[in-house]
Amino acid sequence: MVTGIKYQTGFVLSGGFIKGFAHLGAMQALLEHDIRPQIISATSAGSLVGVLYADGNEPYQVLEFFKGLKFSDLTKPVFPTTGFFELAELQDFLKSHLRRQRLELLPVPMVVTATDLDHGKTVLFRQGEIAACVTASCSMPVLFTPIEIDGIHYVDGGVLMNLPVSPIREECERIVAINVSPIPTPENKMNIVSIAERSYHLIFRSNSVGERTKADVLIEPLNLSGYSNMDLDKADEIFKLGYDKANETINHGRLTIDD
Repeated sequence: MVTGIKYQTGFVLSGGFIKGFAHLGAMQALLEHDIRPQIISATSAGSLVGVLYADGNEPYQVLEFFKGLKFSDLTKPVFPTTGFFELAELQDFLKSHLRRQRLELLPVPMVVTATDLDHGKTVLFRQGEIAACVTASCSMPVLFTPIEIDGIHYVDGGVLMNLPVSPIREECERIVAINVSPIPTPENKMNIVSIAERSYHLIFRSNSVGERTKADVLIEPLNLSGYSNMDLDKADEIFKLGYDKANETINHGRLTIDD
């Protein structure tokens, strides 16, 4: 028995941009089977949906927050010196939808993973302003301008740890990891956008290999590659894919209700 155990079940939510809606579907299925997290560790899109759940919203309610929104509602185009878009609008979105504004005040503890761009290391936020920490975790390099917190520049946590099981492994009896970033089959589109996206997929997949083995249960929808990062209007479809995959995992006996 690991001596540092504090929680029976921890959820780990990967990065994945638009695919993060699959996290909500998977979590909805898990909750319906009374499988609930006592702590959540998350990166990028996983941290975005994770904090909204940890703040006291059911997954289907979080999905409703995004209904009718477009990519342009959450981002602001800028002259591309450090990124093509800023995430100030995403910060405002979070502030307006959260009851608590700091990580340490959330009813369900959260660990938000970001990458310290200045020092080249993973940083785990357990305290701090939620909007700043989450947007730091979501700031995919080049696409988004890095987020500065206390004089340090942060980018997407997925650059170094896209499936952050390690941060809570020693604290949990059981970890359920949801990975919505499986590497897609290449479509042979040799343009700058597709090359950049596939390169990021390779990076995220590579640093997730070891983390996947540390989870007790892995839920990994494999049919998410056809969605563009602009497809907020497809949120319901993506939610359903995560929901179905989690139910499949439960029905095959790979996950049981908490004792």
